[in-house]
Amino acid sequence: MPDATPAPDPPAAIPPDGATITRDVRTPGTARIPPGQVRTLKWPVLHYGDVPDVDPAAWRFEVTGLVEAPFRLSLDELRALPTQDTVCDIHCVTRWSRLDNRFTGVSVQELLRRARPTAEAAFVSVKAAQGFTTNLPLADFDRAENLLAWAHDGAPLAAEHGGPVRLVVPHLYFWKSAKWVTGIEVRRSDAPGFWEQNGYHNHGDPWREERHQPSGFAQWMMNSLRNESKKRR
Repeated sequence: MPDATPAPDPPAAIPPDGATITRDVRTPGTARIPPGQVRTLKWPVLHYGDVPDVDPAAWRFEVTGLVEAPFRLSLDELRALPTQDTVCDIHCVTRWSRLDNRFTGVSVQELLRRARPTAEAAFVSVKAAQGFTTNLPLADFDRAENLLAWAHDGAPLAAEHGGPVRLVVPHLYFWKSAKWVTGIEVRRSDAPGFWEQNGYHNHGDPWREERHQPSGFAQWMMNSLRNESKKRR
């Protein structure tokens, strides 16, 4: 059984103008279900609180922090950038895995190229609706397969799955792929996000079962936290 995250495929060739890059980071012929996971054909919906009402016309994405060229994009401006499909498996910390997903969006590397992180940049804090955040080392964020995605399997992302735009980071547990994203802050130091401050592992590699902090915070406690958030409506 693999003891580390499988390496992604080599970079795809640059397509003609207007064409879509496809990056397939599945690993045929090897184990595709990490330890402790069970395959599902559904796409379960899990989040803290209610699904936010995000107006696509008002949605904005901001890149700030340790970058030479901070910027802000509307949804139309984001969709005008080069498009990429990422074909991948996704793994939830609650122990389900869904194989053979196709997400469509813009590579985060395209955004980083435009922003030009400074030499001191080492971490990314991902911002999302309702004040939610999650954190990643810049090395985990800056991978060719990672997307700001607006479609899944050819259809617009439903609101409960993070539409109009969500982050997709398939090599980590899927809570790191924040729904309803609104921006990133490039940082010198790490800044643990919502779930990381509430017991989830700071990194989240499914092949190493990095589910919870070493304190032993159990999954049932996380589920209780989610359930309580639904009662506050």
